[in-house]
Amino acid sequence: MVKRQKKVGISVRVENIEKYNEKRDTISQDWIRFCDCAEFMPILIPNGLKDTEKFLESMNVDMFIFSGGDNVGDDPKRDKTEKKMIEFAIKNKIPSLGVCRGMQFFNKFFGGKIEHDINKTHVKTRHKIKFTDKKIEKILGKKSSMVNSFHENLLKSEILGKELESFGVADHDNTIEAFYHKKYPIVGVMWHPEREHSFERGLELFKILESKNIWK
Repeated sequence: MVKRQKKVGISVRVENIEKYNEKRDTISQDWIRFCDCAEFMPILIPNGLKDTEKFLESMNVDMFIFSGGDNVGDDPKRDKTEKKMIEFAIKNKIPSLGVCRGMQFFNKFFGGKIEHDINKTHVKTRHKIKFTDKKIEKILGKKSSMVNSFHENLLKSEILGKELESFGVADHDNTIEAFYHKKYPIVGVMWHPEREHSFERGLELFKILESKNIWK
């Protein structure tokens, strides 16, 4: 009997294609390779559906990935789609991972804010993060990690959303690089697991999402 693959719903960005004077939903092929490696079945969630919730119900997804690219507020249709996704995830207790913009979207959804980084210390670089939560340290089996960094926006403790718990901070400036929600299986990270040469570090994040020690 063939083992059923986990279905992972992935949000997509909106690109304005000037050559054809049209907007398109797009996703980095890195995510497809990541899902293929993890033996996940990627389900791309289109923007602008009349009934997003009905679509999500019909897809019967096991997890959500809120992908990166662009800022929250750049495109109303994407914001609306991801709002429907997170509401659906909370309602149905579906584990959700937010990456870069996805993490920032979670923070804003739960009442937090986003700060623009004018010194560019997180753009196109790698840096160390320190894990600050004992439960996460135990799951991952380490206290720190090197991650990629492509973001201009920062999250700090004073602008963190309600019920969000930081578990990873940048070693050089203590800005928040990772958090989880205290009640729901929701995790946000500022780095891009799909852009790593090895997907092992990215798959670690799903160990956190599936942990019984954080959300009981």
